[in-house]
Amino acid sequence: MVEHGIDDFGLAKRKAAARLGLSEASRLPTNVEIQARVVERQRLFEPTLHDEHVGGLRRIAASLMGRLEAFRPRLVGSVLDGSVTPGSAIELHVFADAPELVAFELEQAGYRVTESSRRYRFDREHTQQIPGFKVRCEDEDALVMVFPERGSHHAPRSPVDGRPMRRASRAAVLALLAEA
Repeated sequence: MVEHGIDDFGLAKRKAAARLGLSEASRLPTNVEIQARVVERQRLFEPTLHDEHVGGLRRIAASLMGRLEAFRPRLVGSVLDGSVTPGSAIELHVFADAPELVAFELEQAGYRVTESSRRYRFDREHTQQIPGFKVRCEDEDALVMVFPERGSHHAPRSPVDGRPMRRASRAAVLALLAEA
């Protein structure tokens, strides 16, 4: 996942199993175990470079969050938890009943906006396609996913551990930056 910039646990498991000649029925590590090893590898082999990369991504996220303040942005994923790999994008969750308002705000800020969407799991049986936008900020990719206003208290499930995704406000991201 680190060397090839893969952020999909299932794809990484399938590639590893094929590379090792294992059947998919073999006991493969859980997503939690994989993420723990990714973090451990980064701390062992690239501690300074990794910390600088995470800090840079968090600074960019905080800046973008400031621009999107009206939509109550929240940072999620690898940039928040520090498990970024070379291909990791900044992922923000914002809240608006009209995604085009978010796109307009991004365009007003000078970003080139590309429509995007992602499928999120909210419980065992239900997934939902969430609209969003991809923008390029200081040579880094950022995904701005637009959840309905009423969805601000109902976080999707994490692909790592199945619990509700941890979301951080801009103030929390700035506090993380101050600690570093």
